[in-house]
Amino acid sequence: MQPLIDNARTHGQRPEEFAPLAAGQSPQVLFITCSDSRVVPALITGARPGELFELRTAGNIVPPYASEHPTSEAATIEYAVEVLGVSDIVVCGHSHCGAVGALVRGDDLTAVPAVQAWLTRAEPCPTGAAEDPAVAEGVQNHVLAQVLRLRSYPFVDKKLSAGQLTVHAWYYEVHTGSVLTHDTASDAFRAL
Repeated sequence: MQPLIDNARTHGQRPEEFAPLAAGQSPQVLFITCSDSRVVPALITGARPGELFELRTAGNIVPPYASEHPTSEAATIEYAVEVLGVSDIVVCGHSHCGAVGALVRGDDLTAVPAVQAWLTRAEPCPTGAAEDPAVAEGVQNHVLAQVLRLRSYPFVDKKLSAGQLTVHAWYYEVHTGSVLTHDTASDAFRAL
């Protein structure tokens, strides 16, 4: 923890770098990814403060849209699309994902009931090679399912239909740093 504290102490010693951020934010991209500490959107993309609006959930799950009982995830997506006017949304899964791995393997999660309940929102359950430690196939299938779920949000669908929004499916390899994107023409993940 001490190195993090030391950095936090010196971080604010460059006020001229941060002062313009007080005027507001205008990110172009909503980046939806896993809460996993190995996935750092700004590091992956090279984004500076104010350039990415982030939504991080266990397993990068986009829950079903429900207008009567909205989730915090839906509120974040709605704010990014309707208020901030992002032009792109990236749904980024990653290799070695514990959440997707647990689903693919059918792990017993009764010891972590909140995690177990959250992961039920990942339906359909991702499929892939259970013996693959990277869970690549399962994560890639899961990312595509979350993109479809995202497209079912009425305000996302409206902006997509109007050509004002683009949704991207990414797969990040934590062990190599490589990023793959889903190519709809070939229905495969390929290097960016």
